Amino acid sequence: MSGEKQPDLYAAAGVDTRAGDLAVTLMKQAVVKTHGPEVLGGVGGFAGLFDASAMLGMKRPLLATSTDGVGTKVAIAQAIDKHDTIGQDLVGMVVDDIVVVGARPLFMTDYIACGKVVPERIADIVRGIAEACEATGTALTGGETAEHPGLLGPDDYDVAGAATGVVEADRVLGAERVQHGDVVIAMESSGPHSNGYSLIRRILADRGISYTDHSAELGASWGEALLEPTRLYTGPLVKLLADETLGGAFHAMSHVTGGGIAANLARVLPQGAWVELDRGAWSPAPVFRVLADMAGAELTSTEGTWNLGIGMFAIVDAAQASQVTSALNAAGIRSWEAGAISTEARDFTGFEQGAKGVDGGAVRLVGNYAA
Repeated sequence: MSGEKQPDLYAAAGVDTRAGDLAVTLMKQAVVKTHGPEVLGGVGGFAGLFDASAMLGMKRPLLATSTDGVGTKVAIAQAIDKHDTIGQDLVGMVVDDIVVVGARPLFMTDYIACGKVVPERIADIVRGIAEACEATGTALTGGETAEHPGLLGPDDYDVAGAATGVVEADRVLGAERVQHGDVVIAMESSGPHSNGYSLIRRILADRGISYTDHSAELGASWGEALLEPTRLYTGPLVKLLADETLGGAFHAMSHVTGGGIAANLARVLPQGAWVELDRGAWSPAPVFRVLADMAGAELTSTEGTWNLGIGMFAIVDAAQASQVTSALNAAGIRSWEAGAISTEARDFTGFEQGAKGVDGGAVRLVGNYAA
């Protein structure tokens, strides 16, 4: 018996380590492209190494960290077997949280749990992560793919990630910098990004619509339209924050994710500060209008679920607001002035005040959306 090949008991239990090795081989080239000289050790180590000696030249470096996932948007990717954009969604959800405090992202790691390792599928997911990391100046220093047979179906998976960035202590953005008269700049989203997909999926399911069905209003299949990847704001914002002329104009930023427009902006305002955002300053993309119509709902009733066309806010000095807006537009991020901060005393009835444990300022949307 000693000369006979023994059965692979782990494979019999549903875990294929060789498939995992092949997935790493397929994704390796994309991952390595995110590595600068600061990354040591290459791909496949037990831990990623990042040379932090550049921080020695900083006065008081603060590390910023964030972690997130993509949520139920992955169900649509699985339904139409398209996995090359989910990675960008993951990076956007994680790294764009880091730039909100004024930090520059340094490195990121990812985690993929799946029912069965299909090497090409895993490679597509990680390739998307790597390409988005490269676009945002973030090194992808490591990750893990875990096969969970019996817990997840063969085609099921979920993704999560965590990133770390750095910012000088005296350059941290936040509510304490916000002043009366500051201008709120809105940055256009590419669609729902990675939030509110449980509602989206419910709307389609209630009407018996398949993700492969064509939508005349959207000019694509529902699956393709809903997998439009999250817009990445970090690259252009990091450059603007480092700009000697415009960097100091930024006082706070807000990433519009779960909770919608008003709640996320209120989180980065000081108590007593408020702003009314004019809905007429922008027109929500067709995907939001079509979904709301299908649900028999007004767009205003979805403001706490979907971003409705705004993915990021910047609160800036009024004297430089037009310059910042122009710079963002030139960088490919359509932006516009959406309101002005006030600290004058008033009744906050009808305002959203703070969110997620933050006793922040007050925000409400007024008027009607542009056609």
